[in-house]
Amino acid sequence: MNVVGVQEIRANTVLPARRRDIELHTADGLRLVGELALPFERDPVATLVTLHPLPTHGGFMDSHVFKKASYRLPALADIAVLRFNTRGTTSPRGTSEGSFHDARDERFDVAAAIEFARAARDPELVNRWLLGWSFGTDLALMYGNDPAVQGAILLSPPLKFSRPEHLAGWARSGKPLVALVPELDDYLRPDEAAARFSSVPQSRVVGVEGAKHLWVGENFVRRALDEIVATVSPGAAPLPTTWDGEVIDAPR
Repeated sequence: MNVVGVQEIRANTVLPARRRDIELHTADGLRLVGELALPFERDPVATLVTLHPLPTHGGFMDSHVFKKASYRLPALADIAVLRFNTRGTTSPRGTSEGSFHDARDERFDVAAAIEFARAARDPELVNRWLLGWSFGTDLALMYGNDPAVQGAILLSPPLKFSRPEHLAGWARSGKPLVALVPELDDYLRPDEAAARFSSVPQSRVVGVEGAKHLWVGENFVRRALDEIVATVSPGAAPLPTTWDGEVIDAPR
């Protein structure tokens, strides 16, 4: 339903943006499906290349924090949001070719997404950051330390597939690394995360009181999005909680 006027931004609120389906092409010959959401009338001031949670446990490009980022951030912060399904992953957008490969061949998926963002024109996708969640944080740490990327934001990093040598690479790069760690996470909680990331001097661990691994609850989604925006475009944070204009309620 389309609504006009001042509205509270709720969990299923979709704000105006230019949204288009995209395809990524990997160096090992696969086609991956995705979506790019852009500010409606302006060029983006920053770009989020998202890497979703574990597809064997329900993760995909529409995992709720990423979907809400695509619904809100182009309008509220002039941030472009690129979402895609890694190999073998299905969402309403479609199924990416290939099959899950335990964070090994997914390196080609990460590279394809970064290259798409780097090469984009009309508009250019500037100030490119990786935004990983759970499994996606491991992909960011393992394969995202790329010259075309400004830094990485990690939601609920389990540090399961990534190894100390990957953190060492980020330390050498000097690029910002921000970990948003739920107080009640199932895998890695703030104190342990601070110890594990201490090998990266420029890293910042943000503990989020009351949050869990899946960031369920609008208050935790808003906290995550505020921290993300404060990292990539500080002047746009904190995000407003209302919108004066046309909005759409997404299907639940």
